Amino acid sequence: MAKKSKVVKNIQREKMVDRYYDRRLKLKAIVKDPNSTYAEKRLAYQKLEKMPRDANPIRLRNRCNLTGRPRGVYRRFGLSRISLREMVNNGLIPGVRKASW
Repeated sequence: MAKKSKVVKNIQREKMVDRYYDRRLKLKAIVKDPNSTYAEKRLAYQKLEKMPRDANPIRLRNRCNLTGRPRGVYRRFGLSRISLREMVNNGLIPGVRKASW
């Protein structure tokens, strides 16, 4: 089980990313646009730098929805490898079973 503070912090970051998503998208479009002037690009960079760090989606961490474990998380299920194995062995995930040959 992960520390609750880390899980809560990641949830706060997700909310922050959602809140600033549109603004970041517009500013990054200005930066990437070849027709925008140097002054416009510079202003867009400055506004991007003034945004909170946690507004950047790079800072999000994939965590297990069950335990909060940060490593070995399967995106398809949103579970860590350990939690996934336990649930599959107990038959809690439909359509998935342990391989045997």
